[in-house]
This record gives sequence, C-alpha cells and structure tokens, in this order.
Amino acid sequence: MCHNNYGISSIINMHFIYLVSYCTIVSTITQRSCRTMQLSRTLTFILLTFLVMMWGVNWPLSKYALEFAPPLLFAGLRIFIGGLILLLFALPRYRKLNMKHTWNIYLISALLNIILFFGFQTFGLNMMPAGLFSTIVFMQPVLLGIGAWLWLGESMTGFKIIGLILGFIGVAVISINDGSGNISSAGILLGLASTITWTFGTIYMKKTSTRVDAIWLTTLQMIFGGIVLLVAGTTVENWTDIVWNQPFISTLSVIAIFCTALTWLVFFLLVRSGEAGKIGSFNFLVPLIAIVISVLFLGETITPKMVVGLILILIGVALVNLKLKSLQKRDKKHTGNMKTRRDHV
Repeated sequence: MCHNNYGISSIINMHFIYLVSYCTIVSTITQRSCRTMQLSRTLTFILLTFLVMMWGVNWPLSKYALEFAPPLLFAGLRIFIGGLILLLFALPRYRKLNMKHTWNIYLISALLNIILFFGFQTFGLNMMPAGLFSTIVFMQPVLLGIGAWLWLGESMTGFKIIGLILGFIGVAVISINDGSGNISSAGILLGLASTITWTFGTIYMKKTSTRVDAIWLTTLQMIFGGIVLLVAGTTVENWTDIVWNQPFISTLSVIAIFCTALTWLVFFLLVRSGEAGKIGSFNFLVPLIAIVISVLFLGETITPKMVVGLILILIGVALVNLKLKSLQKRDKKHTGNMKTRRDHV
C-alpha cells in the first residue's frame, strides 16, 4: 500500500471528530427543516456545500476502501448501513410507507439506483483513477436531460444536445489508449453503465414521486439493495478477504454515514424545498473535488489527454445546467407576468 493511501487514513482519523460534529449539526438542521421545508440562503449554502463535498470525497475514499474489501461486499456494507441510519429518520413517517400498494416501486428503484448503480460503480472504480471515474458517472445530468425529454415530456434544447455531444466526445478522448496503463476500457464501460442506470433510476423516481414518500423510498431501496449486494458478495466473494483494521472501519463509517445516508437525506431536503436546480448547477464541482483529492492523497496522475476529456465533459454538464437555470428564471418571470395580468383583470 502506498504512502499516499496512509495519508488518506491519517486525514480521516485526524478530522473524524470534526466531521462527526459538522454532520451532526447538518443532521439536526435537516430534521428540523423537514418539518417546515423552508430553507434560508445560509442554510441552503451549508447543505449544498456538505452535499458536494461528501459526493466528491466519496470517490477517493471508496477507491481506498476497496484495498481492504472485495467490491460487492464493500458496496453492500456501505449501502445497508446507510439504509439502517436513514431508517431512524423514516420511522416517524411510518404512516406514509404504504408498502401494500407501492412495494413494486421500492423494488424497481432499488434495482436501478442501488444494485446496478453501485454494483457497476464499485467494480469500475477498481479499474480506473477515482477522479476520472467520477467524471464519467457525473455525466448523468446530461443523460438525464435526454431521458427527461423522451419519457417525462420535458423540452429538448440546443444546449442539451450540444452538452450531450461534448460529454460523449470527452469520454471518447479519455478512452483513447496512450499506453499509460491508467485507463481501462472495461472501467469506462462500467462508468457509463453506472451513469445510465442512475439516469433511468432518477427518471423512474420522478415518475413515481407522487405515489411514494421520498425518504421511505430512499431508505427501503438502500436496505433492500444492500441486502441483495451482500448476498451476491457472500456467494462470489469471501468475508475473510475483508481486512477489519482501523483504517477500513473508519473509512467505511465515513462513507456509509456521511457520503451515503446523510447525503441522500440532504439531497431530498433540497429537492423538496425547491432547490433541485441549484444541485444540478453545483454537480460539476464533484469530479473536480474527487480529482484533487485523488491526486493529492492517492498518488493518481493526470495526463493532458485526461484534462481535455474532463473539460469537455464538465462543459457538457454545465451547458445543460445553465440552460435549466435560465429556463427556471424565465418561467418564474412568465408566472409573475401572468399573475399581474390576472390581478389587473
């Protein structure tokens, strides 16, 4: 194991108490805000910062954790533990569960958003640098724009088309074999598979959002998906291959609690309070954070070809999100004008 990997372990150990304190505050704020659904600008900024930072840190931490555990068992552990933590927030909302009529939604969502997404992701992360792999996966907003046009009836714009083209050109540039040995074709395909399953999972959640409670949906899909991944891991992998040392336990705890459970809780809080557009516009920061941390603490290297591909992908995502943001402003202005006209009438 390289010295830089011990650097990540040291950082986790040094700042674990600070991270717990910060996330406890975020969790407390989240619980209170869930009752009111009113977010101030300051609170929105705090939650967005937490969300983006945890999503970004997740990739190099997961890459590091895979040195101590097989992929499926690690994915199952992080998801199942995260689901149990979310269960604490979901239980007070037990009246909204409605399992009898919505069980199929929980199962399908678990298949797309947990079993396939995290399964592809964890295997792919073993084959590629964490920062670059996260860049491919976070093409999701671009594909989501296409999927929303095909299945949700949302408008298709020139910006979305250009963003999609640039995104795939970026992946193609990264995929070009330059003999460095850092890029795996299978890893790229698994990254794209993760992106596609995440896209379909998000679209499915949007289509069924009025039929299920968001927190219960997230909780049950994580518990069920975590169990499936653990069973699959038990079948094809060995529990004895897990190195239950302090670095792995600390890393798994941070990933399961903060990068999985609390990020999903914060994500749905922001979405329910009308801040979905801001989440999209901040998405481009996630792979940047992942790359910086991976280079500094995992010893990963970045070539000019990778930088070009990264820039193309980020521009593609930015085009989609900037257009969405401008459309929201235009819609608000249009709504305001219509209200003014009605008042005059």
